[in-house]
Amino acid sequence: MKALLDNHSTRYLWLIVVHIILGLIIYLFKPLSTIYFLCILGYFIFSIFRSRNKQNQALVAAAYMMGGEVFFRMTGSAIPYEAGKYCVICLMLLGLFFSGTTKRSAPYWLYLLLLVPGLIYSAQTLNYDTDIRKAIIFNLSGPFCLGIAALYCFDRRITKKQFYNVLWAILLPIVTMTAFLFVFTPDTRDVLNGTSSNFALSGGFGPNQVSTILGIGMFILFILLFSDSKNLVIFLVNLVLLMLISYRAILTFSRGGVYTAAIAAVLFLIIYMRGLPRERASNMKAYVIIIAGAIFITWSITSIRTMGLIDMRYANKDAAGRIKEDLSTGRKELISSELTFFLNNPVLGIGVGKSKEYREAKYGIESASHNELSRLLSEHGIFGLCALVLLIAVPLAFRLQNRKNYLFYAFLGIWFLTINHSSMRIAAPALMYALAQLNFVNEKKKPAVHRQQTQPQIEHAH
Repeated sequence: MKALLDNHSTRYLWLIVVHIILGLIIYLFKPLSTIYFLCILGYFIFSIFRSRNKQNQALVAAAYMMGGEVFFRMTGSAIPYEAGKYCVICLMLLGLFFSGTTKRSAPYWLYLLLLVPGLIYSAQTLNYDTDIRKAIIFNLSGPFCLGIAALYCFDRRITKKQFYNVLWAILLPIVTMTAFLFVFTPDTRDVLNGTSSNFALSGGFGPNQVSTILGIGMFILFILLFSDSKNLVIFLVNLVLLMLISYRAILTFSRGGVYTAAIAAVLFLIIYMRGLPRERASNMKAYVIIIAGAIFITWSITSIRTMGLIDMRYANKDAAGRIKEDLSTGRKELISSELTFFLNNPVLGIGVGKSKEYREAKYGIESASHNELSRLLSEHGIFGLCALVLLIAVPLAFRLQNRKNYLFYAFLGIWFLTINHSSMRIAAPALMYALAQLNFVNEKKKPAVHRQQTQPQIEHAH
């Protein structure tokens, strides 16, 4: 096997093995999760300072912390809940300190400024018994994280090798979480009680967040299977990982992350295949068939393990086989209420973090928003609308000028779909949005060194 693998592939396999073992060890000793978090953060900060971010180490670091955010929340008793977003923000700022940003990223400075009026207004509108600091941080950390990440990534030159390091960084902590889930979860049939999202099958944590991050892991592996599986060993390893992560994502019974992964994979495949020579694109059809077969096998196993309940879940049926009237599982009501708040308060909105209080007071619904688009409108008013226009218009304008990023639509699709079913509760959609605006460049070839032949000097005897 050694002869089949180059240094790149061997390193990748070792990293996968280490992260699987890490997940198993953390299951046995949960406090190790905090040590893991602190050590990896310290390592990345040291790496950025040492290299002065010359190889986009800040982006790799932010990608790793984003990939591990849900796992850290799931297992880290001593880690602040919003630590993942804080880390992405701080690491991106560190990268900007060393390597700056382009003048063309100015719209994202404006986007950040548009968040300020709602922030100030909320100090007056939130209830007296509300923890204003927590309410603001919870609702603004995601949009702020997106703005900082976009400032860093906009038209950022990145080589293929650096980009694969970013993809690995996202995937590795997801592999750790998957290993943890396999040993943590009780017997599937003991905890199934219907077709609703299942906390017990999601590591005892929020199924929506777990499904979202596992779905991103599925998508990353889909990319690697087509573009970075240089030999049979790596291809098989990635295929098995895709099946395992897909199994855990489906088993959460939360559909958002799985649907998002599937749509993003299709978007990637269309653009990727169009950019290949005809002969190579034809050969890639075999990959599509193999991967589709692996997904079918995974689904079949999940269906058997859940006694067919997963099929009913995706068919929008309850355990008795009756079709549910609301496909959005209550999200439609939340969006409708927030749009009403916007229409009633179109200038300043109702203030950051106020949607939940308003909804409870007017409709008796005690639930946080699942949709970032409607939340921005209701809480920020006309400033939120302008912010949304910028978020959509700026990347599309960039795409007209630079078509090198073949993952543009896939990354933008993940951002848009995720904020519509899970808002910005985790850093993932913020970073996915930013990655869509990277500028792919070719590796710099080292110039050949021509050594001048010198004649051997003969020492003369005296």
